[in-house]
Amino acid sequence: MRLRLLLRPGWLALTALVLIFAGVCFTLLAPWQFNRHEERSTTNAAITHAANANPADLPRLLPDGTRPDAATEWRTVRVTGEYLAGEEVVARLRTVLGQPAFEVLTPFRLADGSVVVVDRGYVRPVQGNKSVTVPGYAAAPAGTVTLTARLRADERDPRDRRAESDGGRPQVYAVGSGVVARATGLDLRPGYLQLEDGNPGVLGALPLPDLDAGPFLSYALQWIAFGAMAILAWLYFTWREIKPGGALAGPRPDRPRRVSVAQQIAEEEARERALR
Repeated sequence: MRLRLLLRPGWLALTALVLIFAGVCFTLLAPWQFNRHEERSTTNAAITHAANANPADLPRLLPDGTRPDAATEWRTVRVTGEYLAGEEVVARLRTVLGQPAFEVLTPFRLADGSVVVVDRGYVRPVQGNKSVTVPGYAAAPAGTVTLTARLRADERDPRDRRAESDGGRPQVYAVGSGVVARATGLDLRPGYLQLEDGNPGVLGALPLPDLDAGPFLSYALQWIAFGAMAILAWLYFTWREIKPGGALAGPRPDRPRRVSVAQQIAEEEARERALR
């Protein structure tokens, strides 16, 4: 039976390779890109909703101990209190608008006595003798002030590095209450506030993230197309090869015999010797 030709080891190996590739495309790569698209869409929707919502009171939006989640992150909040300038921390190795930056993190005591981290914005590094350093920047204002800021979820340093000291100012590797609490010893509310332009103490206000959906959906569709093309190509070549005269069917009597160049030369020399 001609289908038995498909049981040859070479064809079985090719079939297994095609099925594995298609399975990876359909079950891993395409769903991964779909999930990334969904995450980006959810974040964009939350930012858009937060931009249009009225400022909320932080203690009411997040009772003490509650962490920001997808429903509350990026919400605009209004808080009143005072900066704790003596506990200020700088986040290093940051990138803002495609350029290196430091972000200035200043604890802020609310009227109820709780303390939250305020990201006052960014400053550009300056080149020192051996390395980049934090430039001079305006100090946080003293006294009671009212701030309008974006609520953000804590970042975590995947390497869990401890704060370093540069000129007496601690430097951390992530922005969030956890790293600042460990550097300062303060009891801080979860999450932090990203200060908007025009507020007391703001430096370079951090921009909102790009709301473009990104290429993830098109990437997912491409992986599905690649998997489908692999299967269709396998079906086509299978159909072609099991037809009479296909490569798997073996040599046909009426098909010219293929010989190598060396064989052709040897046959030509044999014919010349026979004619002598």
